[in-house]
Amino acid sequence: MFINSAKMYKVDLPLNKPFETSFAAMKYKKCVILELKDKDGTVGYGESSALEVPFYNEEFRDGSFELLRTQMLPQIMNVTIDHPDEIYDIFSYIRMNNMSKSAINCALWDIYAQQKNQTLAQALGGNKTKVETGVSIGIQNSPEDLVVAVAGYIKDGYRRIKMKIKPGKDYDYIAAVRKKFPEAMLMADANSAYRLKDIEMLKKLDNLNLIMIEQPLEPGDLIDHAALQAQLKTSICLDESIVSLDDVEKMVQLKSGKIINIKVARVGGLGMAKKIQNLAMKNGIECWCGGMLDSGIARAANVAIATLPGYTLPNDIAASHRYYDADIIKPTVELDGTFVNVSNQTGLGYDIDSENLKEFMIEKIELN
Repeated sequence: MFINSAKMYKVDLPLNKPFETSFAAMKYKKCVILELKDKDGTVGYGESSALEVPFYNEEFRDGSFELLRTQMLPQIMNVTIDHPDEIYDIFSYIRMNNMSKSAINCALWDIYAQQKNQTLAQALGGNKTKVETGVSIGIQNSPEDLVVAVAGYIKDGYRRIKMKIKPGKDYDYIAAVRKKFPEAMLMADANSAYRLKDIEMLKKLDNLNLIMIEQPLEPGDLIDHAALQAQLKTSICLDESIVSLDDVEKMVQLKSGKIINIKVARVGGLGMAKKIQNLAMKNGIECWCGGMLDSGIARAANVAIATLPGYTLPNDIAASHRYYDADIIKPTVELDGTFVNVSNQTGLGYDIDSENLKEFMIEKIELN
């Protein structure tokens, strides 16, 4: 690959309803869309999922945009790159900032797969023609409202339901859902809202037959997660805590959890997601693919990575219309029962909806 031009778009993609987590309520998916063009004319797309404010990790959109523009893109343009994962050596001098790295890595994988005349899933080594999907539901105003929301998604065909929780909006909310849907595959996602002092409440969740509790404690605290897992019957799933292979090794050694939510954006791209999944599988850790309220570009990459054999649980790859009335890919990602079918087109597998991209774009730059 020889990248000779790049375009970046700041995009405000409106959500069809606000999405509330333990740290924020969002009305827009604010991200950076990256377009890379090879000298042969092949175009690839990636997304930096950094939020407007660094709630989730250290990155934020404006910082990611500038880092890509001033530091990272100049390093990969007008030079020969044989494989997308070479970027991890190229950017080894940049600490963290994995969402910015992911944007470049995913765009290069898109180009690489097209040049190999393969789907992105095939290029990554995936072996599935469809991936099972679940849905993530933001914090609701009441247990009754949560039950109504869950009922709608179960009717839509989702089998695994993830519910955001935070102190004061946790046990009673999920207990109401469990009472209404005794057989449903339920999980809770805390986004680091709790501490070990909350252990008695967290232990109560053991009574609700959840498949997992996702990231209950602080992101970097593998030790406290190990202490908590030792006292819970329910499996702990780590999300923000896992950003590298070293984190997986420590998780295994400390017994900090039993499941990993691999977010392509959080770990630095498709290449690193593949390596983390492989190491987890070797150590008996189950994995699934999480999301960042992704636009269709990142959602398509998530579908591809979830075709790898180590992704054993339903993924956070909902249909596009779950979050957006209009997306920036066509066709949009749709459900087939409880699954999303893997595209048979080369590369990312979807076309860019240039009209929608233009409508939701608030800034654009081009580098040559």
